[in-house]
Amino acid sequence: MRGWLAVLLAAVLGAAPIRCAAAEDYPARPVTMIVPFPAGGATDTLARFLGERLNAVLKQPIVIENVGGAAGSLGVGRAVRAAADSYTLSIGTSTTHTLTGGLYAPPFDLLRDVEPVILIGSEPLLIVGRRDLPADDLKQLIAWLKANPDKASVGIAGVGATGHLAGIAFQKETRTQFQFVPYRGNGPAMQDLVAGQIDAMIEPASNFRALVGAGSIKSFAVTSKARSPSWPDIPTADEAGLPGYFASLWYGLWVPKGTSKDIVAKLNAAMVQILASPQVKQRFSELGIQVSALAQQSPDALRAYQKEDADRWWPDHQGVGAQGGVALPVIPGRDEVANPESIWRHVPGMDGFSDAQLRIIARAMRAPE
Repeated sequence: MRGWLAVLLAAVLGAAPIRCAAAEDYPARPVTMIVPFPAGGATDTLARFLGERLNAVLKQPIVIENVGGAAGSLGVGRAVRAAADSYTLSIGTSTTHTLTGGLYAPPFDLLRDVEPVILIGSEPLLIVGRRDLPADDLKQLIAWLKANPDKASVGIAGVGATGHLAGIAFQKETRTQFQFVPYRGNGPAMQDLVAGQIDAMIEPASNFRALVGAGSIKSFAVTSKARSPSWPDIPTADEAGLPGYFASLWYGLWVPKGTSKDIVAKLNAAMVQILASPQVKQRFSELGIQVSALAQQSPDALRAYQKEDADRWWPDHQGVGAQGGVALPVIPGRDEVANPESIWRHVPGMDGFSDAQLRIIARAMRAPE
């Protein structure tokens, strides 16, 4: 018996330094970062930029794997199913790690089945249109939409994504009607926008940086409360004639459940170092993304951030998981409606949602208390 105890004790004592050594030696081979959208969109651009910086810090290549579909939930599912060996990273947004959890009810829990690493940053959305659209400002766009009900088309990065809900809110606020055209991500949608196959989009601003600069599309308004330093010539929706219309999107980094805490800490430290770089801050500013505050850059802070919004947005939706920090358009007075889902039942594009899903959408669109 004593012999067996000695063997077990030696094994336990010997295991402790092995874990530390693994963290010290990590990574020993290339690391995969799963992007839950096709190439060419804002999340993909951000992932590739950060992947280059992680490569420099961790001394191993970061391989980008694009897995688009279902507003990003397919890519998140791929990350959830990956081995917890520290060689799979999941970059995501408030769409992929908040909205889809309530609307698609995926077979995993976004609060429990992925481990948070860091809150990266956030950005507003941008209202844009094809280059030959007969409107030069937001008021003219709204007037054109009213004059052409149900004829206009707006591209979205998936049913239930941030741009979809922002578009629904836009319809309600402006009393316009248009058709939503869902894509597997913003990259394909932007290609069709430039080609004139769709009329407009309301998506994260960093998607459109190069296209606006090249004059390939028109920009009408940014959905922040104040003008973005990255877009000083583009008015806010408030200034452009749509008061109270605000929306934003955040980005985060996760690993599969069960990943070593030492590895999570090492990844977090690497990301904190990267986000503190003046060159990275400058690039984020150029893209229109605001780096998260240092106090929000710990794994626990991101988890608490997600949990707080989960409790606020989906209090009666059990087992869905990760909600967190998207600031959707504010529609005052929604709390006064006895059955808020009935409002959204008649909005174009919402036919496929159940009453439970519409209640989630209605709650998400309320003004924060």
